[in-house]
Amino acid sequence: MASAALFSIHFRPARRTSLMLLASVAILGAGIAAPRGSAHAADLAEVRVGTNGVVSDAAFFIANRKGYFAEQGIKVTFVPFDAGPKMIAPLGVGQIDVAAGAISAGLFNAAARGIEIKMVADKGSTPPGYDYVPILVRKALVDSGKVKTFKDLKGLKVAEAGKGGSQSSKLNEALKSVGLSYKDVEHEYIGYPQHVPALMNGAVDAAVTTEPSATQAVERGAAVRLSMDKLYPNQEVAALFYGGKFIKDSPELARKFMVAYIKGARVYNDALKGGKFAGPAADEVIKMLTEDSNVKDASLYRKMTPNGINPDGLLNVASLKKDLQFYKDQGYLEGQITVEQVVDESFAKAALKELGPYRRKD
Repeated sequence: MASAALFSIHFRPARRTSLMLLASVAILGAGIAAPRGSAHAADLAEVRVGTNGVVSDAAFFIANRKGYFAEQGIKVTFVPFDAGPKMIAPLGVGQIDVAAGAISAGLFNAAARGIEIKMVADKGSTPPGYDYVPILVRKALVDSGKVKTFKDLKGLKVAEAGKGGSQSSKLNEALKSVGLSYKDVEHEYIGYPQHVPALMNGAVDAAVTTEPSATQAVERGAAVRLSMDKLYPNQEVAALFYGGKFIKDSPELARKFMVAYIKGARVYNDALKGGKFAGPAADEVIKMLTEDSNVKDASLYRKMTPNGINPDGLLNVASLKKDLQFYKDQGYLEGQITVEQVVDESFAKAALKELGPYRRKD
């Protein structure tokens, strides 16, 4: 996309829609006063955002609660989905404008089939100290001495949220580090909410899970953490997506959305310290997340390992390429596709030019 196109003024007024998809729309944070100097509510341009309500959607919720979207002349409508892959088709045809979800082979396959979708910013990553997608092993196996290292996972049953996801690539890295391959373990593909009970009842021996399930499994004595953040540092686990129609029809609105999103991501980073929600903005951010995410227990936030979100918005392209190669090696891809065909960092770079680099508040 030409840089000039990024700055052409192209707003869409807020509108009602009869699409069945939007029948259950939840507008989070409704009634929050727009900040002084922002556009009147009737003049705001609507942006429809698909969300799972997970903790890593934090930058959306923060930007909305703090009025950053309204400052940019945007009215955000959150459209709830119960699974990330279900957002891809609506995003591709313009039923929603923005979405967020995990990186997977399915995402690349959708792009290869011609669905217009772009990864435009980081939404969930694993910087040092923030291994929020750890590998857990049943505590009984560790206590008995049966499992001491990744090498002992050979032949055991490992839970993953789905086939061909970023968590699968992480497991592959763990097994490679001890001379094993991804096929040297048995894979059980079940949703994250089922990982804790599966570990507790012995249905699986290990799991590549995410927060808050990881903390809950450890607290209940079902599992222990086997992985460390050095195993696969700075993995790009989840991203912010723009639909092709949104990019083409409303490039200036897309840029403004990114400005607000990155401002939200920076407040989120101000809440982090030492691998926990322990930074100066922690109380404020936890309060917003308990109100808008599906994790309502404020005490759980203090215990869990948060996800990273790049406060400058940029993606870890090297990680995306590593994971894409893993999907190819496993035969998960249906066509020819490259990372460059799916990534568009122009909006994040334009927002960064306006905002300047992140400076942490301590």
